[in-house]
Amino acid sequence: MTAISVQQGNNCVVGRFRAMASPCEVLLEGQHFALCQQLTQLAAAEVERIEQKYSRYRSNSVLSLLNHNTGQWQAVDTETAALLQFANTCYTLSDGLFDISSGILRRAWRFDGSDHIASQQQLDALLPFIGWHKVTLEADQLFLPTGMELDLGGIAKEYAVDKVLQLLSQQFPVADLPGFVVNFGGDMACNRPRDDGSLWHIGIENPTLADQAISAVGLSQGALATSGDSRRFLLKNGVRYSHILNPKTGWPVTDAPRSVTVAAPNCLLAGMLATTALLQGADAGAFLQAQGLTYWLT
Repeated sequence: MTAISVQQGNNCVVGRFRAMASPCEVLLEGQHFALCQQLTQLAAAEVERIEQKYSRYRSNSVLSLLNHNTGQWQAVDTETAALLQFANTCYTLSDGLFDISSGILRRAWRFDGSDHIASQQQLDALLPFIGWHKVTLEADQLFLPTGMELDLGGIAKEYAVDKVLQLLSQQFPVADLPGFVVNFGGDMACNRPRDDGSLWHIGIENPTLADQAISAVGLSQGALATSGDSRRFLLKNGVRYSHILNPKTGWPVTDAPRSVTVAAPNCLLAGMLATTALLQGADAGAFLQAQGLTYWLT
């Protein structure tokens, strides 16, 4: 069972645990310590379920089994099929730049702050196994070509935020629903404004100085998600290589903002748009402006 802690905050109670390689929080309006503990335990259990099911690091996960049994039709459950359909939407909207089959590029790139740069020979060996358009998804059946693999790391945390928000909301009659925020590593969603009608104030991390906020935004309902390269990059000969990779070339995207934050009705949508914007490079702002949503670039 995931270890949790609960502490009194400023006019709220905060439940904390760690999952998906991120600090996770549930912030509950008021001073309801026992209730926050209960909700945090529910949140931790749901995140553990999602991580067990979709982590590529777990050999018995649904995702690992799909990647292991390539070259044949495989049955997928309803939840997995819905996630893969969303991945298809990501691929289409981004003109092929948001591609869940591109995780295989980690074999050539390790963004650990070192100066080890992938070679073109390494990338050329991997590129034939990248391309969501090569995958066939029909209702509850998936065909993943031999040598390919899927990685849901780009959407799993945002999906977990939305699922936990939904799960916790279902614990109360609508009239008794307290205000709360689900925050997983900076990707977050809230159910409504605070009791006094004010907004939840959320800090956006400075991509240059980690753990420092450069601005605060107000959130009354919906979600925020941030994508950036402040923690994962390579540096060689004065050139900084982002971990945001173009799946068509295998190389890091250039001239992109260091960080993109997007506000949207749900966290999955916010996260997809934030990452897709980074993949646009210098055109990130124009892409986001066309979506008609609120965003912040740094």
